[in-house]
Amino acid sequence: MDIDEIKKLLWVFGLTNAVKFGGEPNVKAIMGKIMSQKPELRSQIKLIKPLLDETIIEITKLTLEVQKEKLLELDPSALEKKETKKEKKELPELLNTQNYDKILMRIAPYPSGALHIGNARMVVLNNAYIKRYNGELILFFDDTIGSPKSLRDSPKAKYVLPEAYDLIKDGLKWLGIDYSKIYYKSDRLELYYEYCEKLIHDNIAYVCFCSANEFREEYKKQKKDCPHRDQSIDINLKEWNNMIKGKYHETEVVVRLKTGMAQKDPAIRDQIIMRISEAEHPLVGNKYIVWPMLEFSWAIDDHLIGATHILRGADLVKEDIIEAFIWEHFNWKKAEFLHYGRIKFPNMSLSKTQSRNKIISGKYEGWDDPRTWSLQSLKMRGIKPEALKETLLDLGMSITGITFDESWLYSKNKDIIDEISDRYFYVEDPVTIEIQNIPFSKHTAEPLVLPSNPKKGKRKINIKAKEGKLKVFVAKSDAHKFKIDQNVRLKDLINIKLTYIDVKNHKINAQFHSYELNREFSIIQWVCEEENVKVSILKPDGTISKGNGELNLVNIPMNKTIQFERFGFVNPIKWEKDTLECYFTH
Repeated sequence: MDIDEIKKLLWVFGLTNAVKFGGEPNVKAIMGKIMSQKPELRSQIKLIKPLLDETIIEITKLTLEVQKEKLLELDPSALEKKETKKEKKELPELLNTQNYDKILMRIAPYPSGALHIGNARMVVLNNAYIKRYNGELILFFDDTIGSPKSLRDSPKAKYVLPEAYDLIKDGLKWLGIDYSKIYYKSDRLELYYEYCEKLIHDNIAYVCFCSANEFREEYKKQKKDCPHRDQSIDINLKEWNNMIKGKYHETEVVVRLKTGMAQKDPAIRDQIIMRISEAEHPLVGNKYIVWPMLEFSWAIDDHLIGATHILRGADLVKEDIIEAFIWEHFNWKKAEFLHYGRIKFPNMSLSKTQSRNKIISGKYEGWDDPRTWSLQSLKMRGIKPEALKETLLDLGMSITGITFDESWLYSKNKDIIDEISDRYFYVEDPVTIEIQNIPFSKHTAEPLVLPSNPKKGKRKINIKAKEGKLKVFVAKSDAHKFKIDQNVRLKDLINIKLTYIDVKNHKINAQFHSYELNREFSIIQWVCEEENVKVSILKPDGTISKGNGELNLVNIPMNKTIQFERFGFVNPIKWEKDTLECYFTH
């Protein structure tokens, strides 16, 4: 698609969105639609974003009628056709399914915190395949430990968090993931010991006393065997038992698999399969000090549970090789490996360790804080699980790396919540307008609760003027656009003419102009100065929007998304003293 075709497409999508929502285009929603319906353009997102910004600026200069006219010029049937649901994308077929009586797969979260949006892809893909093949899904907590003490004591350390087990289960429940069994690696140490000893006895593993640096620099890089590789089986078994009995400490000794020191990939050369960790485990305490590396534990567990297909990121191919090496040695049937490319999340911080530390320090309110991007936080923001699942499934099993744009998720979520989210007025960073010559002392504005569904009725906003004067709050962002003698429509109330503007000192004067709706005038939200509620909105980037909302917010239910007109969707969380606290949805 050349540049002219892209520009035309941006105009069509932009105008369609603007006409649908009364002349006000939403750039994030538009970008989400483009990326969702034209996935071939995802690779050109850096080109498209600035072009879309320019297009939106031009569209907002047009009146609603002109927007409609221009849209019909570009697409004559645009106002006649309704959006049809996009064809559901199909994942590629699983390999060799005919070789198995039943498909069995597993999801394997590490319980260092709640699952976040980045972890969800693994969960959603496995679940989709199990549903397609009527298979079985197992939840396997990957709760081994093995970090050296120096790392474990660091504030950046990654370790098992006791509450993470339940956080993960809650996240999976929200996503609608059905699993048949739950396993914990921490329950299976005796199994790993048994198979490690078998490998030693078969002379396919050995106990190594080289320091990490010594092994890397003197042997791995040089493709040379370390002195311990040729120890007798008896010596290896003796030292293995000494490890289990606690004779040695962290970093002093490991067990290595004889994958070969001549391997082309240095990462595969005589890999560690067992090492010592003296950390206390939240489930088994200090019962065990020798713990398996993940590649080794999965080689054993995937065989024992009967996994048929294993999904992994393309960066974890090393795990495939180690598993296959052990399966071949024991003459076990191999499972099928599938890989998907990595997703980059440039606008999100997805470190569970950082989130955990900020929760502990009080900087975050908990795992449902929007800045964690956990599944709990997405739920609390008003993101629907269907939207997240569809967004991730749209990415498919592509091996190519993808840069995630949250507008994809927001677009799908908006399609779900737009028709169920009541509308209210909210003004951010309010500025007062004093309006003269008001022709009433009392008046009632009656905006629709949900414009797309008039049957839901209207909400009532009672207005009182004193001595022909009325004071209302408007958003500072709107006030900065005001010009002397400009006519402005206070939505669903009156038209005013601006006579004096001093936004810096929060002083704006105006006169009553008329009652009738005139779309040639700028239409803005407003809130009565005398009757309103304070509102605070926490956003995923950590910023907080503060302002005032209409008095009807006093009666709304908590944890049910609403839309602040021309601002966005929010989820009301709680009342804190006299302030309605919300999380920003999108």
